[in-house]
Amino acid sequence: MGLTAVLTRAAARRPRVLLVTTPGGTPVRLAAERELRSRDWPSASTPAGADLMLVAGPDCARWDPALERLWRDMPRPCARVRAVTADDVASVLDAGRTRLGTRGGPDGPDGEGVRARPADGDTGVVEDGRTGHGHGQGHGHGGMEMPDGLPMAGPGEDRDGLTLDRLHVPLGPFLADWPAGLTLRVVLQGDVVQRADLDEPAACGPGDPFWSRPWIRAAEGEPVGVGEAARRRAAAHLDSLGRLLSVAGWPAEAVTARRLRDDLLDGAPASSVLPRVERFARRVGRSRTLYWLTRGLGLLSAADARAAGVTGPAVRAAGGDVPARYRQWLGEVVDAVRQLDATGLLDPHARESPRGRWDAEHPPSAALALLLPRLLVGAELGAARLVVASLDPDPDELAAGRPAVTRG
Repeated sequence: MGLTAVLTRAAARRPRVLLVTTPGGTPVRLAAERELRSRDWPSASTPAGADLMLVAGPDCARWDPALERLWRDMPRPCARVRAVTADDVASVLDAGRTRLGTRGGPDGPDGEGVRARPADGDTGVVEDGRTGHGHGQGHGHGGMEMPDGLPMAGPGEDRDGLTLDRLHVPLGPFLADWPAGLTLRVVLQGDVVQRADLDEPAACGPGDPFWSRPWIRAAEGEPVGVGEAARRRAAAHLDSLGRLLSVAGWPAEAVTARRLRDDLLDGAPASSVLPRVERFARRVGRSRTLYWLTRGLGLLSAADARAAGVTGPAVRAAGGDVPARYRQWLGEVVDAVRQLDATGLLDPHARESPRGRWDAEHPPSAALALLLPRLLVGAELGAARLVVASLDPDPDELAAGRPAVTRG
């Protein structure tokens, strides 16, 4: 048995999955994370470590080049599948594993695996399953095309007056544990951000922010319960905490946050969730290691936040750095879980959505995203990712707030 066959059989049994979420794909991502956890399939944080790419969310030509770069960077044999709805996830994962087990299926005349189209009415897609050798670059997260896939460096003067190579690097749109579709283009000298620019958010259809849906429905006159909104707010903060803890290198507590999030979205009662949420909040909030790792990063005073139009937890976070923001989330999660049984109707103007006061024309994530370029300057690259995770703007909200986009 050849080496390729051995690798293929191993990958087919328990493939390493690169989960890539397109804007508008939050419900699909949530279903995929749960399904992968239940199957005990390992996640890959880079294309170089993946056997199977799962694209979660709607198809959009705007994102095809970035997805193709990820795909090219995956080592062969590998397969790629797409789930457009949450109901597609289990079936396309099964199809992807089967595809790996057959070494990519019949080869076309160019040696590429033949793309399998779904039957009418089926939204899941099994895409190319190729064998051979990948590029193995491992960065493949979209951005500028450069020789050999590497950004070009040029000389420049750093903040201390030294001449160092200046590197132009795109962060996003499809980094692991990163807001889906968000792209920041940074200039690095050494590993320090000298400049950051935010790409305009792109949308390919009507915006429908999953985490803000109760507030959107209430603003349109639909009766929404206070308890329902509290449940969604708590789940949203746990989702953000899971992302931050993963970026900080604490995967066990990231999984805990995501399990609690999923239980809330499944309708678990407050009596079963509250004790677990309180224990989680104590462990994370009191962690000295996490505090020392993140203290002083992304400093944002309440006055500066208000001046920028920021509302929500980022304004209330006393101290204004990354620990202040994640501790604010923790406190608000506990408070929200205590309100799960609250009666009465949601007033979307009196009670904030997860990222702040809901405004369809100026959603709260817009102000958070616009703050990022200023907050990242002077930060090391790893710290910059923590700052982004601690604000966690929702690109689905950004798309919903664009004037050209209307809800159907």
